[in-house]
This record gives sequence, structure tokens and C-alpha cells, in this order.
Amino acid sequence: MKLSVLIYEDNNLLRESVAAMIDTSAELKLEAAFEHVLNVEAELKAYKPDVVLMDIDMPGMTGIEAVQKIRRFNSQVPIIMLTVFDDNAHVFEALQSGASGYLLKKHISTKLFNAITEVMEGGAPMSPSIARMVLASMHKPISGNSYQLTAREKEILTSLSKGNSYKLIASEFSISIDTVRTHIKKIYEKLHVHSQTEAVSKAINEKIV
Repeated sequence: MKLSVLIYEDNNLLRESVAAMIDTSAELKLEAAFEHVLNVEAELKAYKPDVVLMDIDMPGMTGIEAVQKIRRFNSQVPIIMLTVFDDNAHVFEALQSGASGYLLKKHISTKLFNAITEVMEGGAPMSPSIARMVLASMHKPISGNSYQLTAREKEILTSLSKGNSYKLIASEFSISIDTVRTHIKKIYEKLHVHSQTEAVSKAINEKIV
């Protein structure tokens, strides 16, 4: 049975080129190709693709924003970013948003089919320069305060990671519970998380506390 593919790419020529490539494959079936992602949720629910090819720079909503939206209702479908960008900001934002792989457009003609095979087997396909960038970032020492937490916010996050309640934290630092809530709200914003579990997990994994 062929793997179904959805394409999101605003460049008409490239979109048609990738679509034509997929049509030549005995293992792939093109479900649809779109020039924007404004209806991405309805389209994914309607077509139920096995894999999504996603451009980053599109009108109305970026591919990264689209990935974030997709991940809110579908955590499983592999999404390969197709892009001209190979800078740190775009790479890491895409991967953190839930992208499964990252392929530079200049490599599409030679690496697309292998990338789709790899991602369907559970891998994370990346262009060589992207992979080197990711590895280089892993070799950098982790900064415990890269999120610009204040000293008090770090203290409260440390206390939170020990399982202490808001009441205990308020008592520990001689502040009101409302003040604790205010600090924790700011901590969530700076860490880009939405819950205590996420905050504590991130703090421990990234050695913030």
C-alpha cells in the first residue's frame, strides 16, 4: 500500500516539481498540494496523510506555526520541513515545534525519497549541514540561566521541583501565595511551558536547577 503525502509549499514551481517527483514513486501517493497552511487542521483531518512535507516561509501562517497547530491534535504524523533556511533559529524552532526532519530545498531532488523512508522508520532525516548544526549545539555547555530567570525565580523553580506546594514556597521565602503565583506565571512564560509538570521537567532536563 502506498504512503500518502500532503505538500505545503507556496512556490508554485517547486510545489509542482515535488508533486511530480512523488507521482514517479511506486511507494508514494500524492493526496494533495497546497500553497498555504491556513486550513491545515481541516486538511489533515480530511486526508489523513502518512507524511507531511512542510515549507517554512508561507503567507498568512508560517510552516512552524502550522507544525505547532498540527501537534495540538496529531502528535504522530511525521512532518518533514522543506526550506532554504539553515540557520539556528529556524532549525531549532521547527524541531522544538514538533517537526520530524529538516531537508534543505537544494537537496530535495537527491534526498527526498530517502528522507521520507527514514522518517517513516522512526528516524529524523536532516541535511548534512543541519545535522552538524544540531550536533554542535549539543556539544555546547548548557547555560542554567539562558531563559533569563531572576535569582528569586530560580529559587522558586528549585523549590517547585522538590514537590513543594505554593503554600510551602510562600512560607519558605516569606512571601504571599499571590506573589508565588506571580513568580510562577513569569517562570512559565520564560520557559515557554504551560504547567508545573512541564516547568519542572524542563528545569531538570536542561539543568536549570
